[in-house]
Amino acid sequence: MAATQQLNPNADVLKSGQASLMNINAARGLQDVLKSNLGPKGTLKMLVGGAGDIKLTKDGNTLLHEMQIQNPTACMIARIATAQDDITGDGTTSAVLVVGEMMKQAERHLSDGVHPRLLCEGIELAKTSLLEYIDRTALAKDCADRDLLLQIAQCSLRTKMHRELADMFTAICVDAVLTIRKPDTPLDLHMVEIMHMQHKAGTDSRLVKGLVLDHGGRHPGMPKQLSKVRVLTINYDLEYMRSEVNSGFYYSNAEEREKMVQAERKWVDDKTKLIIDLKRKACGEGETMVVINQKGIDPLALDLLAKEGILALRRAKRRNMERITLACGGEQVNSIDDMTPEVLGYAEEVSEQTLGEETYTFLEGVSNPFSCTILIKGAHPHVISQIKEAVRDGLRAVSNAVTDGQLLPGAGGIEVLCHAHLMEYRKKVQGRAKLGVQTFADALLVIPKTLADNAGYDAQDALLKLQEEQEAGSPKVGLDVETGEPLDPCAAGLWDNFRVKRQMLDSAAVIAAQLLLVDEVIRAGKQMKKG
Repeated sequence: MAATQQLNPNADVLKSGQASLMNINAARGLQDVLKSNLGPKGTLKMLVGGAGDIKLTKDGNTLLHEMQIQNPTACMIARIATAQDDITGDGTTSAVLVVGEMMKQAERHLSDGVHPRLLCEGIELAKTSLLEYIDRTALAKDCADRDLLLQIAQCSLRTKMHRELADMFTAICVDAVLTIRKPDTPLDLHMVEIMHMQHKAGTDSRLVKGLVLDHGGRHPGMPKQLSKVRVLTINYDLEYMRSEVNSGFYYSNAEEREKMVQAERKWVDDKTKLIIDLKRKACGEGETMVVINQKGIDPLALDLLAKEGILALRRAKRRNMERITLACGGEQVNSIDDMTPEVLGYAEEVSEQTLGEETYTFLEGVSNPFSCTILIKGAHPHVISQIKEAVRDGLRAVSNAVTDGQLLPGAGGIEVLCHAHLMEYRKKVQGRAKLGVQTFADALLVIPKTLADNAGYDAQDALLKLQEEQEAGSPKVGLDVETGEPLDPCAAGLWDNFRVKRQMLDSAAVIAAQLLLVDEVIRAGKQMKKG
């Protein structure tokens, strides 16, 4: 049928009825692709690349980023939904489902001759009322409570990976966020380094309250296992550097050349001996030193340090330099002449581990870390990739809860409550804008219905039970995906992030209203500016 065709080179303009149908069908099509992913019982999608590489995932953000979407409307919805993930860290699949359902509900009214502008006015009124309701009813919680944070992380991670692995990473994500948390300072998740090793199984992953660097010492004589270690972090060249301006040294005989070479060597050796002197001065009985340098260390300087029993890492990544001082303490030194024992950090254990051609250095046993590393292990790149995606979402969920200090009932509970609120609010709205409020309210129920459907239960039956519980004033407004019966999500520890749900409802209403107001789709004749 012409009304459902995608915009193609033979159809430069789609008129009003065709444009609306195209937008509705695109939104519903994208909804159908993603709806089976929702919840802990959701299924996986297989992404196949042009080179034959395969990826299994149920993460909505990953799917929308990597799917090839041709339809312009579906592409626009995908961009809005992925922006939701960029801002809040979750809610991508829910946003697509609500937009698709809103367009589906609106189709009935449009086919009855209701003007899209009236529907959009109702959707806007519903959105404003709904956001006020969520702000008013969000539950204030002490999000420094580790048990509560474990429940929040578990809700996020169990929808991304199987239960055994999810429960293990729940504790890892919560402890990582609590490690980097500073009083009265915004959380910076960049202080959690996510490292991966293709080694053993996913259940061997762990949290390192310290750092894991993806390189090791550069001298075969350096120790591989150290204990009671003082950590020196420097950003200084321990190799002779040529001048950056055009200059030269001229000599007339071999003796003068030899003197110049010795002067260069002496300059580097003197700086290296300052480090050795600091080690002898600062390290007590049984203690040793690790030097981590952002710049280079030449082979002869490495030899001097190795003879002293010092492990030296050169060319450390810039992003790790701040993390080292936050994890181990101490200060980064930019001038070797000003070194004192106070600039040194401390770690109980420093060790090197070699896997194939890769060498990793572990700094562990730090006393008061504000940076840490999540070490992800897996037997295959696909497993590692899946875990990394889930861990990022888990970290963001815990971080959002700590930052907001507010939570909403999960398991579809907040959607059931919001639907009931909008049905009450609808009575106060005059005229045909009521239909827009009704459209938004009915669209919200797609979340509990899809959760029930994905768990293998009758969606309508489960929804009726939830609405009956809500009308009776019962707190059992969430769906138990194990039994298909209503439960109290707060008592069961099933939570939704406040900012994720608020942002999702806001963006879904905005994009649905914008798409409903499109009456023509026109092929642009030249390259359009982005933005």
